[in-house]
Amino acid sequence: MLQQNIEPVDKITNTFSSWGDTLIENLPNLGIAIIVLIASYLLSKLIYRLTLKITYKRIRQTSVSQLISRTASVVVVLTGLFLALAALNLGKTLTTMLSAAGISGIVIGLALQGTLSNLISGVVLSFRKNVSLGNWIETNGYAGEVIDINLNYFVLKEADNNIVVMPNKRILENPFKNYSLTSKMRITIECGVGYESDLEKVKMLTQEVIGSCFDQKSVDKELEFYYTDFGDSSINFICRFWIQGESGLDKLKAKSRAIMELKRAFEREGINIPFPIRTLQVDAPVRLKTQQVETFSKN
Repeated sequence: MLQQNIEPVDKITNTFSSWGDTLIENLPNLGIAIIVLIASYLLSKLIYRLTLKITYKRIRQTSVSQLISRTASVVVVLTGLFLALAALNLGKTLTTMLSAAGISGIVIGLALQGTLSNLISGVVLSFRKNVSLGNWIETNGYAGEVIDINLNYFVLKEADNNIVVMPNKRILENPFKNYSLTSKMRITIECGVGYESDLEKVKMLTQEVIGSCFDQKSVDKELEFYYTDFGDSSINFICRFWIQGESGLDKLKAKSRAIMELKRAFEREGINIPFPIRTLQVDAPVRLKTQQVETFSKN
């Protein structure tokens, strides 16, 4: 009976003894693993600061820069962890961790498909050269100044000072017009003059007025004038000219000034800008029937 009680104690003692021997044998590998983990942690801090500094100079977006920097830092730490496990001869554990990470990544990706799509789109937009903060763009039925490109959304400030927030995915998948990529902008003015007008005089006067208001030599372009069609009440024309501008507001200002100057010049020269007139012609005389109303008074 005493011998049976001693056997479990011996087993436990032998187990702890074997563990101690294994620990002593793997002390060098354990030391290497600890050094690798500490080195990877310190290196990740350095990588984070360097990546944050470089990416911020590149894209000027704090949120995106932090995301990229943290991703680089995590990659360095994970690499150090894998090297430490390899130093401890835990290859099977390493393989299991990689398999679990792969399966978890697929599940998370499917669950957060929309969010991840916007996040990746935000990173891509931050590195695109054809759109950046301060640009005036037109997209998805909105036009305004780009004030923020975040991880999940894109922010525009319209001319009426309203803020438009759109998912990054919509900006990346749909076309947009960026007024700030070029410093020259062409403006088109449409107008009409009466049929009695001298068309050569109208053309010369329009070119003179627009040319004096907007110097085409400074933009190295030519002013264009074309008659387009015979309208119901006027002969219509378009005048196209160029200005120095980078936003929709510059376009509106130039168009407004051109319209005011043209109207003033046409009035001075007696050129009519007609509005639609409809004339009704009645060939047969119209007879009006009068009805006599009798009033009866009751006694």
